[in-house]
Amino acid sequence: MTVRFPVTTAVVGIGVRQYKRGTAPMPEHGVLVRAIVDAAEDAGIDPADIDGFATYGDDKNEPVRLMPDLGTKELCWHSQVFGGGGGGLAGAIGQAAAAIMSGQATTVAVFRALVQDNSGRLSAAVMAHHLTDHIIGVGLTAPAVECAMRAQRMLEYHGVPAQCLEDIVRANYYHGARNPDAVAYGKELDLEAYRTARIISEPFRLFDCSRENDGAGVLILTSAERARDLKQKPVYLRGVAQGTSKGWGDLMQNDDDYASAGFKSVAKRLWEQTGLTPADIDVVQLYENFSAQGIASLIDHGFCTYENVAEVVRFENLIAPTGKLPLNTAGGNLAQGFIHGVGVAIESIVQLRGQSANPVPNARHCLLAGGPGAPTVSSAVFSVDDR
Repeated sequence: MTVRFPVTTAVVGIGVRQYKRGTAPMPEHGVLVRAIVDAAEDAGIDPADIDGFATYGDDKNEPVRLMPDLGTKELCWHSQVFGGGGGGLAGAIGQAAAAIMSGQATTVAVFRALVQDNSGRLSAAVMAHHLTDHIIGVGLTAPAVECAMRAQRMLEYHGVPAQCLEDIVRANYYHGARNPDAVAYGKELDLEAYRTARIISEPFRLFDCSRENDGAGVLILTSAERARDLKQKPVYLRGVAQGTSKGWGDLMQNDDDYASAGFKSVAKRLWEQTGLTPADIDVVQLYENFSAQGIASLIDHGFCTYENVAEVVRFENLIAPTGKLPLNTAGGNLAQGFIHGVGVAIESIVQLRGQSANPVPNARHCLLAGGPGAPTVSSAVFSVDDR
C-alpha cells in the first residue's frame, strides 16, 4: 500500500559551479563549498544554518569535512543513497525531505560534486561499483557497452524506431543551444555530424552519450512553512519514490524486463503518492546517460508505450515552448552539462520558478527522473503550489 506523500517540504535555494572536464580552478571540496554558498545566497539564508546533507553516486565529500568551511553550527543529518549510478538523484532529495519531515533536520543541502583531478573519471568509478567479474569476463567493460545492449533490445525486440534516439538528442541540443549556462550554448546540433559520428557502442554514436564536466550542484530544502518566508518562490516536493522491483539487480545481465530503465514499480508508487498522472506533468527533466535510456524512462513512467513511442518521442513534441512533452529544458546531460545528473534536478527548480532559458508556459508540475538503468532508481515530482 502506498501512502499519499504530504507536501511539507520545498526547494528554496540552488547553486551550481560547472567547468569543462579537467579545468576546475580548485579542488573538488572547494568547488562544492562554493556551490553550497551560492545556494544559500540564492535562498537568502546563512550557510552555517544548513544542518543536514544528502548525496548519491558514491560522492566522496563527507559533510563533516564541509563543516569548517561553511561554519556549520550543528550537523544533524547526513546520508547517501547506495549505488554508484545516477539512479539515486531523486532519492537523495527524498532523504532530505525525510529528515525535515521527521524533525531530524531543518535545512538540508542535497549535493553532487565531481572534479576529475580528485575523483577520477566517472565512467571508471561506475565500472568499479557495478561491473562484477561475471560481467567484465564477457566483455562488458564500460557503462556504454552495458546500456547499448539494453538499447538494442529496445530497438530490435520492442520495435522502437531509431529515429526516437535522434529526436531526443536533437531536443537536448535545441534547448542547450539557447541556454547561456550550457556547454552547447550557441551550438545547434549538426545532424550530419550526429549521424556520422564515431560509434561508441552500437547503437550509440558520440552524441548519444553524456560527457562529464567538473563541478558541483546543490539544492537546499526546508519546510514548506519556512519556505514561504524566504527569498525565492518555493518549489514544493510533491512526491518522491526510489528502489527497484523483483527481478532487477546488479549482479547479472538477466533482468526480467531487460529493455526497461527500471522505473516501472517506482513510477507506480510516485503516481499513487502524488495523485497525478503523466497527463498532469507539464515538463520533464530526464537523466539521460545515453539517449535510448531516456526513452526507456519515458516509457516506464507511462508517457508512451512501445507501440506509440514514435508519436510521442519526436523532436517537435519535446521542445519548449510549443511541445506537448517538453523535456530537458536546460539541455540535459547531453547538452547542458553532466555533473552526474544534478543539473537536471536544478533545472526542475529553475523551470518552475519561471527562470529557465527555455520556459514552458504556465508549468505547474515537473517530473524529475534519476539515472535510468541503474540497479536502483528514483523519481520525484515538483510543483509550484502545495495544494
